[in-house]
This record gives sequence, structure tokens and C-alpha cells, in this order.
Amino acid sequence: MSRPDRSAGSGGVPAARSKERPLEDGLTWFIRLTDLTGRTIVGCLTRVRIEGLEPTALPAGGPLIIASNHLSNADPVIIASWLTPLLGRRIHWLGKQEALDWPLIGWGLAQNGVFGIRRGAADIEAFRLARRVLEEGHVLAVFPEGTRSRTGGLQEAKDGLAILALRTGAPILPVGLAGTDRFWPRGRLLPRPGGEVVLRVGRPFHLPEAGSEGDRRAAQHAATEEIMRRIALLLPPEHRGVYAHLVEPAAEVGAGREPIRPRHPGRR
Repeated sequence: MSRPDRSAGSGGVPAARSKERPLEDGLTWFIRLTDLTGRTIVGCLTRVRIEGLEPTALPAGGPLIIASNHLSNADPVIIASWLTPLLGRRIHWLGKQEALDWPLIGWGLAQNGVFGIRRGAADIEAFRLARRVLEEGHVLAVFPEGTRSRTGGLQEAKDGLAILALRTGAPILPVGLAGTDRFWPRGRLLPRPGGEVVLRVGRPFHLPEAGSEGDRRAAQHAATEEIMRRIALLLPPEHRGVYAHLVEPAAEVGAGREPIRPRHPGRR
């Protein structure tokens, strides 16, 4: 997520936002069905292992940002299909408007909490929608790197997510995905059956408040590094990329590696 353009108003949020229909937080039958379908299809192609916090320790309400590394087209499917039942809440996403314009598929994406962002005004519109999701007390999933990694390692993230978290005060739930780049490599039309995908869930945390205007940019950069450090802690060394230097060996102990017992059936 990129830095928002301040020309959109305070925090990039126009006044017209208050007139928009409130977003939904609950799980519809369609979301439950698509998540079950995702778990079934992915579970038939690869083994998915979840590690981290117990479901009872995950936030039951209020705003929440899910921040994950991004390796593959499989990442949103796995996060939505496995984390939605654990949270018991709808996960909202920001996606390309072109995908929502597709017949039937676009309708299905919209029903699963995906907002379409048109090219050209992406930074402003994305920040406005993201802030709206959090200010209304919902769950938002974000890939801080913006695009899928070409190397499998973490890429340098922009400060947009840190700014969003600092302005809304929303806690961040770090997630580390490993193996999805082998399961569905970048540039490959279809997934490659076999192997294992690991989804590790860290502990929710808040960013400290930014200081004065003079050092705000430095604070935002430091906040971005803290977000990526938390994600890197959940990843094996080969996936840590440019943030590997932020992970101390001693800090890996207890960094969300306890197995999760899911509330749903699925291949384990």
C-alpha cells in the first residue's frame, strides 16, 4: 500500500464517506461456502499447515489489519479460506476493479468483501477504502509489499500500511506464508500439486504513536520496518529477503510457531 495523497482531504478520506452504507462484518452462507470450497480444492492439491495463536487468542471484534508477505496468487485464497473461520469474521480486501468487472466472478469477489480499485486513482481510493473498513471496526487484509515477490524473499514495503495503522490505531496481525511460491509459482497458469504450505500467525500488536511533524516520516519508516520484522519472524530464512537483518536468532523462539487446531475440517 502506497503513501496516500493528502489532496483527498484529511487522511485521504473525503467527507462523503459518512453517507456510504455501513460495511458488513458477519459471515454469510456464500462466504462460508466459498471458504469451504477453497479449503477443499487447495487441500486436495497440497498440504496446508497452520501454526501460531490459538483461535481464542485472536481478536473477536474491532478493527484489525492482517499483514502478510506475498509470494503467489494462492496467498489470498489460503488466508481467506483458513483464517476467516478462525476469526469468525469477514475479511475485507482491496483488489483490481477489472477483476470485479468479470461476469459472475466479479459478483463472487464482491460478496467475499473485495473492493475494486481503478487504476489512476489507486493510492487515494485504496487508502480511503482501507481507512473506512477499519474505522467501522472491521478486518482488512493487506500485502505491505504491494506485489508478489519475484525471488521468494520479502521485498521492500511502502509506508502506506504503517500510516494507516498509525492513523486508525488498529492492531496488526502479522502472517507469514511459506511454500506458496512452489505451490503456485509466479507466471504459472495453474498450481503445481504436492508439497506443503505453511501459514504462521503471529501475535497482534499496536504501533507506537508517531511523534511531532518533524520526525513523523522517520517514525513511519520505523513502523514499516517493525511490521516487516514481525512478518519476517514468522518466515524461514529463505523468505525473509531484505528484512533478514532485522531478525535476531533468539527472537525466533515462540514467534508464532505453535500449531493451531482449526475449527473446521480440512486436510492437515
